[in-house]
Amino acid sequence: MDRLKGKTAVITGGNSGVGAATAILFASEGANVVISARRKAALDDVAQKITAAGGNVLAVPTDISKNEDCVALMQAAVDRFGGIDVLVNNAGVLDTGLKGVDKYLDDDAQKVIGINQIGTMQCIRAALKFMKEGGSIANVASVAGVNGGGGAVYASTKAAVIGLTKHTAMLMSSKFIRCNAVCPGNIYTPMTASIDQSQLDMAMMGAMSKHGDIALKSCQPDDVAKILMFLASDDSKPLTGQILVSDYGVFL
Repeated sequence: MDRLKGKTAVITGGNSGVGAATAILFASEGANVVISARRKAALDDVAQKITAAGGNVLAVPTDISKNEDCVALMQAAVDRFGGIDVLVNNAGVLDTGLKGVDKYLDDDAQKVIGINQIGTMQCIRAALKFMKEGGSIANVASVAGVNGGGGAVYASTKAAVIGLTKHTAMLMSSKFIRCNAVCPGNIYTPMTASIDQSQLDMAMMGAMSKHGDIALKSCQPDDVAKILMFLASDDSKPLTGQILVSDYGVFL
């Protein structure tokens, strides 16, 4: 208990799935938690759970594809809690049907890149204005960014997040601000559960099945939240620029 006592953590995509699980866990460990997402009602539901358990939380509706929203989110965290110690970049969206590069949709590219890649960059830039020595940035990427599985648009944005993680770790190492990434494999969240099966690119699904055992156990949001907890805590102080795949061995 109290592994994050006195720290302030900003968590994007905190309205459900990994983000909600992470916010609840962080608050239970003593952190001041700032959660963001586009849907206010869902954010408020998570905030109420944290408050009911005795935690400190601020819910800030945010569209991370908009730079002004990212700036306002970090400023709200500082105004309420006095600083930012931890940033968890979790907000993200899938592309339609996990389509291969020969079938991806232009509208998907604009939307997914704007949130998954540009949004993560904007949040890091805004948070670094306030983050001090000892700060931790944890990016939720995906095994898709490591092995190319899934839709071309989604995989490319998660690969970009991995590159951004290493870039940020290199840039900020002299200031003792660390940056790491978690790459979940198969994971059950409301986002993945909402995939329209009729839209799936079966050629891509077939290619993925040849390179991993997708019938193995899937990650749950709590599994990823516990890894993020370690990366946010002082227990992980020496780690930076690391890319951690959490997939129960599906893609070994």
